[in-house]
Amino acid sequence: MGDPLHVGVHGMGWAAGAHIDSFADVDGAEVTAACSRRDLDPDELEARFGRKIEPYDAYEDMLADPSIDIIDICSPSNLHAEQAIAAAEAGKDIILEKPIALSWEEATRLRDTVDATGVNVCVCFEVRFAEQSETIRSAIDEDLLGNLHYAEIDYYHGVGPWYGQFDWNVKKEGGGSSLLSAGCHALDLLLWYMDAPVEEVTSYSTRTANDQFEPYEYDTTSTTMLRFADGRVGKVASVIDCLQPYYFRMHLIGSNGTVLDDQFYSESFDGLDRDQWSSFGVPVVDSGDVEHHPYLPQFQAFVEALQDGKTMDRTDFTTALESHRVIFAADRSAAEDRAVQLAEFE
Repeated sequence: MGDPLHVGVHGMGWAAGAHIDSFADVDGAEVTAACSRRDLDPDELEARFGRKIEPYDAYEDMLADPSIDIIDICSPSNLHAEQAIAAAEAGKDIILEKPIALSWEEATRLRDTVDATGVNVCVCFEVRFAEQSETIRSAIDEDLLGNLHYAEIDYYHGVGPWYGQFDWNVKKEGGGSSLLSAGCHALDLLLWYMDAPVEEVTSYSTRTANDQFEPYEYDTTSTTMLRFADGRVGKVASVIDCLQPYYFRMHLIGSNGTVLDDQFYSESFDGLDRDQWSSFGVPVVDSGDVEHHPYLPQFQAFVEALQDGKTMDRTDFTTALESHRVIFAADRSAAEDRAVQLAEFE
């Protein structure tokens, strides 16, 4: 297989720890460097992660290290685009936490740089690699649901002051919007299942009266309706101001059956009772904790694609950019109280 690819992680917050832990089990790559605004002690890094990791306190110095093949960007959201552009210009392949940018202008500048440099990018829409998500995708591919004509995927996760990211996430320049902050996972998954271009979106937003969420500089709940180019429709709710357990809701309806979370009904099976659900029997997406996210299979897929000289499947940059295009259209719809055509974002 050859020497493992070397990964440098930038930003040593909550997500970075989960990334580094996941890479411990990835074949063909290893984390060898880390960079942070905080001083990093190499002995503390080795004690925490069980391997030697060279610390950098300047991002440009880590980018200049010729031994590093992949830059893994885990910094605050408002820094993602500029830091990814710098990594691409340095010739590094990139793992980029979501969102890729907080504006369409930033996203297209990043797109142009990625196109010009030819680097490969993996965007952390890792929910596509969850067992539940993959099982539902297989049900669609095996025609157990027939032709999907309607889908709802909703994100319910109260991101309040009990989360470390709260202080920067509440700022418009930090979190961006409910969808950009977190609900993007639900919207991205819906696009994977419907597998067609979105033509128009209509979105509405609001916020809770609970004082704990008062610091947010943007509406913390949004509901987005999507009309696809082939006439089908979908809906995404992004609710980061709820007081309840984490809930990633999936409801897909087709001409031959239905999926509701980890349950299904299909006319393809003789003898199924329409009055009760059958179960897929797989773990559900039920936690906002990054330690429970399926980074391992996603990073493994990215490394194998790099080794094979190919673009990765599912969460490559072009696919993720389209998800962001729909998000930016939804946020414009909510802000301007009108339906927005995706053609407005080119």
